[in-house]
Amino acid sequence: MSTVSPSAGPAEAAPPETALPGIDAHPHARAVLTPALGPEGAPSHAYLFHGPSGTGKRTIARAFAAALLADGARDPGTVAERVARGTHPDLTWVTPSGAAEMLVGDIDEPVVAAATRTPFESSRRVFVIEGADAMNDQAANRMLKTLEEPPPFVHLVLLTDRREDVLATIASRCQAVRFDPLPPAQIAARLKDTEPDRAQACARLALGDARLAARLASEEGEGLRAGAEAFVRCTLSGAGGERRWTGLLDVAKAAGEVAGEAEGERLLQELELVPSKERKRYEREGSEARRRAERRARTRALDLTLRLAELWLRDVLCIAEGAPECVQDTRLRLALNVSEELALEAVSYRVEAIEPRLGSRP
Repeated sequence: MSTVSPSAGPAEAAPPETALPGIDAHPHARAVLTPALGPEGAPSHAYLFHGPSGTGKRTIARAFAAALLADGARDPGTVAERVARGTHPDLTWVTPSGAAEMLVGDIDEPVVAAATRTPFESSRRVFVIEGADAMNDQAANRMLKTLEEPPPFVHLVLLTDRREDVLATIASRCQAVRFDPLPPAQIAARLKDTEPDRAQACARLALGDARLAARLASEEGEGLRAGAEAFVRCTLSGAGGERRWTGLLDVAKAAGEVAGEAEGERLLQELELVPSKERKRYEREGSEARRRAERRARTRALDLTLRLAELWLRDVLCIAEGAPECVQDTRLRLALNVSEELALEAVSYRVEAIEPRLGSRP
């Protein structure tokens, strides 16, 4: 937490439409968040940002937090800079520490207890909570009172890639803010250092998830895609014996090792700043944190390879039946607020074009 910078003179806050870069790509989010900012704005006490990863939820959450904290500040530019660095004293950013869930300790002191204390320098305190869908029952129960009866200066922003997995008791107390999946062409355009055909393939596999597309286009992603394809091919052909899935475990294990090494390096750097009498406890807790990081990475890598295998099988079936992915394309376009009639008319023509081939099958 940084010290308070000397105040300059009063400064005018940025207009709401420029305070949230990238918001124009998400009409629903823009309609909800933009009116909440500025001198005339009345922001809600709690928001639930939901939509695929890589659509900009975290970036806009940070910009939204900066705009809330800068409202009325003497130097809004300084506020935005410190929020971007994660050093503003009135912004708390929470991520799950458990291997597969958000623990009570992630919520209790950092959010529930902190929300009862007045702001350090702003007129507000903002809490951003990533992975709201990973909140276990205990953590959710601790959050409920804060969500139901927050102090007037508290604003909570919860983020999730899977709204359906957020506990109903939590979701019902937040204002929902939808972030739409990005179209494949837009995602592919972001993969500037990737060969065009590969970029398009990764963008389509990601199903609107820009972060996943970037991962699939990386060297790690190439291994994940190859592992998923090999698993499916071996399974369909009966080759590879009973343990044909060991390749998937090898990929997941490698991802866990990389994550564990990164966590270990971070802990070593922090250990240098820990007083000697607390080092044993910190090393013990750090060892647990490293194991959890490795397990999270293994689980996510395995889940992703299985998802790729599922998509690979779906594409094989589509090709076998002569059915392109026109329905999936239409679903993505509907999320982007295109005309429903035009979208359905387009997909009907595309299905009609393949009907003779389908009709010739027994």
